[in-house]
Amino acid sequence: MKRPDVHYARSGDVAIAYQVLGEGPIDIVYARGMSGDLLSSWDQPLLARHFADLARFSRLLTFDKRGTGLSDRVREVPTLETRMDDIRAVMDAAGSERAFLWSGHEGTRSAILFAATYPERTTGLVLLEPSVRGTATPDYPWSPTEKEWRHRLAEVRAGWGRRDYFEALLREWVPTMAGDEEFTDWYVEHMRRSLSPGAALSFFRTMMDADVTDVLPAVRVPTLVLCKRSERDQSTHVAERIAGAEVRELGGFVGMFTWIDDDVHEQTIRETERFVTGVGGLAEPERILTTVLFTDIVGSTERAAQLGDRAWRELIARHHAAVRSEIGRFRGREIDTAGDGVFASFDGPARAIACAHAIRRALGDLGLAVRAGVHTGECELDGGKLRGIAVHIGARVAGQASAGEVLVSSTVKDLVAGSGLEFEDRGAHELRGVPGEWRLFAVDA
Repeated sequence: MKRPDVHYARSGDVAIAYQVLGEGPIDIVYARGMSGDLLSSWDQPLLARHFADLARFSRLLTFDKRGTGLSDRVREVPTLETRMDDIRAVMDAAGSERAFLWSGHEGTRSAILFAATYPERTTGLVLLEPSVRGTATPDYPWSPTEKEWRHRLAEVRAGWGRRDYFEALLREWVPTMAGDEEFTDWYVEHMRRSLSPGAALSFFRTMMDADVTDVLPAVRVPTLVLCKRSERDQSTHVAERIAGAEVRELGGFVGMFTWIDDDVHEQTIRETERFVTGVGGLAEPERILTTVLFTDIVGSTERAAQLGDRAWRELIARHHAAVRSEIGRFRGREIDTAGDGVFASFDGPARAIACAHAIRRALGDLGLAVRAGVHTGECELDGGKLRGIAVHIGARVAGQASAGEVLVSSTVKDLVAGSGLEFEDRGAHELRGVPGEWRLFAVDA
């Protein structure tokens, strides 16, 4: 297949390089796991075959993540939220209204978050050995421990870019090709062009902290999980938490890449084609993953008594105008602004936190102290309203905040890994009307 031309999509201020190949009736967005470089990818015949075979029955969209390959280098560390923005930007630029997302390993976290947040844009998911939590826990033992992560980060810091380091990675990740000098030459060049040393270290740090386990039940699109036998337990753990997900084991699969071995490659293409061509028409989603923000004025009753009715009404009008301005600036949606509080929704938790801080500053200029709560969870769509337990949790989190404080749930903290935000643990709380204990964190301004 002829190497496709490179195009650019605009994701905020960042240019994302992408390619389109194939003319099939189904769109597939191929979201790589760790890194990538569109140009050198086509210098590897086995990888080029992989893309070409997927494009036999689809229109395949491939792209370089921000900070990698041909896409813009960025100063800030990419988060799951910005990765999700980049997928949407590529789809918009390519004229794709709805697509399957095909991703592997840590890249599946962004795909999972996208599918839960934008079910109306997601036809289905194909997940290769999904990794949903960066660091091991008793109920998720498959990731590296904190000690193992410290060792890995030290190795990345010292070795990324060196040939001997990439040769060691090749032995770990693609053992069947470790003795192939031609493949090794390509692999070293590809990895160097994919990520700079600093970008690689930032990537691994984000991968260590990011966690989408709470998001899995909110995925309500058809999902196929592919894995090798040794990864069956981890893949099944993920699939059991996504309604209707199916697991297919790839016989003879070793290493990380399905496109190395002919038999494994053929199984992968066959299972993908069976799955994507078998998904029928999808109903409009009734539930979505969203981030809710609640704020309210601290001491509003006393302030109203001091000012009198007329002055208080004027101040509240200025409050509403300031709040609406900030919600719009951070791409949020006002659900309810009544009395002395606001309820808004966002398609990303980092934007909701940034909006909460901006509202706090704007209202501080008006002499108003506010508190805010942020939570990410699955909500029911009811006309223009959002309903469900996630809404109640967000309101209760706000109720626990002190004047001038932005409190978030542990779910939010896990999803904004790599954002640079710093958190102070506020401990476990019982939230009125909500089952269980909830760990809350204050976000430093």
